[in-house]
Amino acid sequence: MARLPAADAEEPAVHDLMFRPVSELAALVRSGELSARELVSASLERIDALDGQINAFTHVGADGALAAADAIGADDPRPFAGVPIAIKDNRPVEGMPLTMGANAFGDLVPPFEMAFVRRLRAAGFVIVGKTALPEYGIQPTTESVRNGPTRNPWDLSRTAGGSSGGAAAAVAAGMVPIAHGNDGGGSIRIPAACCGLVGLKPARGRISLAPVEGESFLVTDGVLTRTVAESAALLDLLAGPEAGDTSWAPPPSEPFAQTAARTPGRLRIGFTLRPPLTETAIDPIAAQAVFDTVELLRELGHEVEEIDPPWAIPGMLELFSAAFGPAVGSAIVIAGTIAGRELTADDMEPLSWMLWERSRKLDAPHYLAAIGQLQALARTLVTATAACDAVLTPSLAQRPVPIGALSGATDDPVGTFRRGGEFTPFTAIANVTGQPAISVPISHGDDGLPVGVHFFGRPAQEGPLLALAAQLEAARPWAGRRPELVAAS
Repeated sequence: MARLPAADAEEPAVHDLMFRPVSELAALVRSGELSARELVSASLERIDALDGQINAFTHVGADGALAAADAIGADDPRPFAGVPIAIKDNRPVEGMPLTMGANAFGDLVPPFEMAFVRRLRAAGFVIVGKTALPEYGIQPTTESVRNGPTRNPWDLSRTAGGSSGGAAAAVAAGMVPIAHGNDGGGSIRIPAACCGLVGLKPARGRISLAPVEGESFLVTDGVLTRTVAESAALLDLLAGPEAGDTSWAPPPSEPFAQTAARTPGRLRIGFTLRPPLTETAIDPIAAQAVFDTVELLRELGHEVEEIDPPWAIPGMLELFSAAFGPAVGSAIVIAGTIAGRELTADDMEPLSWMLWERSRKLDAPHYLAAIGQLQALARTLVTATAACDAVLTPSLAQRPVPIGALSGATDDPVGTFRRGGEFTPFTAIANVTGQPAISVPISHGDDGLPVGVHFFGRPAQEGPLLALAAQLEAARPWAGRRPELVAAS
């Protein structure tokens, strides 16, 4: 098991670099104190030393990253010039493989990339590789047949979470200072909670899905970071529509980073331990983290009261699956197009096949009816919590599960899918409502693993949510925590 290092522990410079904020790293390059090549090389060295244990990366583009770094000088005015970053392997990056964690995608290398990737490059970030996810991004753990399990740097026998598990593990282990992820049911916030990071799911429509989609009901892109300030700065960089988007979130009145840097004032905050899946038990460590956070929030001057949101309805998991399953199915359709044939059960993990079969049986009228039900539920929930500036819940109902506990290569796909929902019952609701939501690593358990708490913000109001998270970070600093890992010799 990884351990918290002593407060006065001294570490080599290469080890320390990837744990520093991205703004500091960019400043080192601008000042000439460190070259972009040296910074990117530090990332690549950490990946080479640690990824054999953790398995966070599906592809490392060392030559391309070093070439990009060599083109960056100390006079580069871009805000993040020379800073390494990784992209989750379910988004196209020109010149890099796109696998979706699935064997059926073969050796596809797309000739284009996402608009947000272009924005990252334009800001000076250097892409060092692609990070792992479960097959088609389905599970809240990351352990595909194609790539094997991604392990939690805090305890290599435990999951790093999912579906952005490779991204979270890479940041937590100090292989990159920041990483892209995306979230269709908790896939940024779950691994953030497992690995001790900040995980913001932006509001629906905040970050463009160009050029692959005009909009998405459930999925949004984002990043995994160590600090709230980094999450706010990256949101400012990535936010905003692209030409041809079907819809987009209203712009903020000021930059998100500016709002996040201010004390939020006295807020009314509701909290609950009652999950949307009523049969789910809450781990005592997760419950205590919420109670401790309630006490801290009151000390900070906020009004906090227990609430009972009307979200524990029968069939919630099945209703969500009626929207989530076809989203997965669309990726399987693409995989079949790439393969040039109809895919069979032998082409995918049993859990993926189960969702594919269910999706094919769901005709268009029933799919649209399910979306309508979810939209009505979203309206009910947002209305019911309208008096709250934020709603606090556990990030996870359980501690990070052992590797293998929720693998998609299961003999019981229906049961495994349900157990995945019981592990992470609070996160998917924010994808249904479209609200911004964030997991922050408020503490560490006696088991050596991080403990996250989770906040829903007001619709399209990431700024105040980030300000609240930053206030908690100032009161209970977490960015200095890091797992002890022994590099491969």
